[in-house]
Amino acid sequence: MLRKEILEDLKVAMKAGDTQTRDTLRMLDSMIKNEEISLGQREEGLSDEKVVGLVKRAIKQRKDSASQYKEAGREELAQQEESEMKVIEKYLPAQLSDEKLKESLMQVVADSGASSPSDIGKVMGKAMNVIGDGADGARVKDMITEILKD
Repeated sequence: MLRKEILEDLKVAMKAGDTQTRDTLRMLDSMIKNEEISLGQREEGLSDEKVVGLVKRAIKQRKDSASQYKEAGREELAQQEESEMKVIEKYLPAQLSDEKLKESLMQVVADSGASSPSDIGKVMGKAMNVIGDGADGARVKDMITEILKD
């Protein structure tokens, strides 16, 4: 399970004295525990799919925080958020390359009959079903917009 991998990596970070990784993984473990408690699944634990959802949420939070810190001129805090993001991204499923993603999305666009950027709503749902965890939603949206411009 993904949760066990996170806990093993936490132990390794603790033994190595890697405080950045240790603290980030403790936070991620805490998020998982809180979700288990709120869903009443503390005994059986969360599925890998739900853990991936939490990982995505943690990455999104860090992206948002980093951009806010940059806007406020706090580069050191933005860098802290970005380095935490790198630690967390390890637990995401493998992402599709730009070429494979574009190929898949072009097929979805062709199947949906979309022809302009205003049709993006028609395509997004189908695209996310086809792509699954292979790409972030924002990345998919950007690429669909690019395809529909042409």
